Amino acid sequence: MLFIYTMETKRIKRAQLNLRLSDEVKDRWKKIADERGLHLTDMVIASVENKLLNSDRREIMSFIEKQGNVFAKIENNINQIAKYVNTQKNISDSVLVDYNSKLRELNCLQIEQNELFRKIYKLLAK
Repeated sequence: MLFIYTMETKRIKRAQLNLRLSDEVKDRWKKIADERGLHLTDMVIASVENKLLNSDRREIMSFIEKQGNVFAKIENNINQIAKYVNTQKNISDSVLVDYNSKLRELNCLQIEQNELFRKIYKLLAK
């Protein structure tokens, strides 16, 4: 049985849709739904309506958090290098050029990552 939710009436319309499937197909679909921690009905509706599943949303959010942690570690390393240079009061020109090059590269990667995150958030909002 499928439950159809409508935003206009904010009521649940109960409509039943009967599908004729072979036992093999039903078992395969059920197994996929169980692996994703979903009800079979929710998985079918999400697939037909081309929506992200909650399990996919959680996986994406976990990835985003991990990416944030990676950049936090890099920023911590940058701060440690800056602290070392400040205590030594000296840095060679070649090291400074290389360091600034790496910082520019990191900045470009962060900008690119943020743009990807904006696109991901738009997809998650659907």
